[in-house]
Amino acid sequence: MGKVIVISGGTDGIGRAIAVARVRAGDSVVVIGSSVAKGEAVARAVGAPDRVRFIAADLRSVSENERVVADIERHHDRVDALVLCANRQFPDRVLTADGLESTFALYYLSRYLLGHGLRARLAAAPAPVIINVAAPGISAGSVRFDDLRLERRYGPLRAQLQGGRANDLLGVAFAEERSSPARYVLYHPGFTATPGGTASMRQPLRGIVSVLRAIAAKPVVDVLPPINDAIDHPPAAALTANDRGRLVDLSRPAFDLVNASRLSAVTRELVGSSPLLP
Repeated sequence: MGKVIVISGGTDGIGRAIAVARVRAGDSVVVIGSSVAKGEAVARAVGAPDRVRFIAADLRSVSENERVVADIERHHDRVDALVLCANRQFPDRVLTADGLESTFALYYLSRYLLGHGLRARLAAAPAPVIINVAAPGISAGSVRFDDLRLERRYGPLRAQLQGGRANDLLGVAFAEERSSPARYVLYHPGFTATPGGTASMRQPLRGIVSVLRAIAAKPVVDVLPPINDAIDHPPAAALTANDRGRLVDLSRPAFDLVNASRLSAVTRELVGSSPLLP
């Protein structure tokens, strides 16, 4: 019997590619995305639509994450792998209905909520794994504990870098808190030819990135093997970080345990009362 794979951001880029690959390998896939048209297109592309279920959701919202988790729990008795890909650039600072900066809410908070919220279904799987597609271990950017909403100096790159560093700390905190037995894998695919990454950029930046992507970006298919390997053979360690096929040293400052615990505590305060919290 195939695995049950849940993919956030599964209608574009790496998320879409892994959804198609896993269905063709015999697994069942739950795809989460904001576009119904794109979700239906994934179901058509896999060649086995009966093993793809699409959930339309705006994962920037805490309540939407709660709805998604409840939906998955109704339809599946286990989750073997949770692949976290949902991300988007916002040229301007946009607050969510919960009062959070949108990049932080989508890139970091939704990953926190889905990873912990699906703890019972992950625990029911024989060898569960969470794969967080981000940029682990790099030194650029920081979590601005005194300004998580980036009220003072917003920029799309600054927001993305904060989200990346927050995901490093999320991996550390998850390995410490262990709300489920799932292994946690932080994975950096590198510069990848995913068209969705430039959709919200302004010109001339969009044009520059598009040219660079055509010249230097790796095809999506080339970054899938480490994800597939982690799904099929979860690592023994509670937390691993992989940068383009190379293990990352978890003693780097990006994985500081004190900051990880601090962010976890702040996250609980931001979310308030939610059944998704561990």
